[in-house]
Amino acid sequence: MTTTTMTVAILGPGGVGGLIGALLARGGHRVICLAGEETTAVLRREGLRVRSGQYGDFTARVEADTELREPVDAVFVTVKQTALSAALERVPPQAVGDGILVPLLNGLDHVAALRQHYPAAQVVAGTIKVEATRTAPGQIAHTSPFASIELAAPVDDFAARLKDAGLAVTLRTDEGEMLWDKLAFLAPFALLTTRYQAAVGTIRTERRSELLTVLDEITAVARATGAPVTAEAVLDFFDRAPEGMKSSMQRDAEAGRAIELDAIGGAVLRAAAAHGVHTPVTSRLVAELGAKAS
Repeated sequence: MTTTTMTVAILGPGGVGGLIGALLARGGHRVICLAGEETTAVLRREGLRVRSGQYGDFTARVEADTELREPVDAVFVTVKQTALSAALERVPPQAVGDGILVPLLNGLDHVAALRQHYPAAQVVAGTIKVEATRTAPGQIAHTSPFASIELAAPVDDFAARLKDAGLAVTLRTDEGEMLWDKLAFLAPFALLTTRYQAAVGTIRTERRSELLTVLDEITAVARATGAPVTAEAVLDFFDRAPEGMKSSMQRDAEAGRAIELDAIGGAVLRAAAAHGVHTPVTSRLVAELGAKAS
């Protein structure tokens, strides 16, 4: 067991950030959630309340503020890509100190954007696989039987503390490969579940032919960038995912919120164009979703 406690800020205590913050706070770490005034008031009063089949139902007391006002050991950046620019105003570069910033956003482009805004060496690229939703300010529903984080840096002590809190953590050596491992699953998952408003179980059965085609296209793009991703490996994850699992993009569309179409689908298409990979079905899905969102 790792006994040293950390001070961790959570920029965007929604489904993902709220779950991480609650687990760390329950594990004895100091957690500062950064959000708007309404959410901040709720968190100060009621804490983070989690419902989870994996971790149980619990409430964790946290601090909350509208802006980071002191150095911390780490900042988890867990807002949506669509809200990133505005959210960064809550974390002034001088307030971070020597702490690391760990973005767990979807897509590829956010890492470079953060390294332009903060000291590049302090930005540790990360990914997470989880289904967690903010059902109301401070209320988190964790509905997947996993919460798996990958970090592309030798941050062994930090990873050990996350593991002690109950998160599955893997350290990777190749940042691009790690990001594409996530995107190669997330892009077909998000695009297909959102386009057809169906959970993964329906997509892998009733839409299997289209799923296979999209997997072939997107993994071809990944391999063109140098990431050794195969359609077979991604399909295996699809086939093992809980039948009722929905993508966050699908949930956002259902709720009438802006969807991360550019961060996910756009990232794939930009890489495809740069490497000369033909992606007709993926392009069609992105276009159809873009037309519905406009």
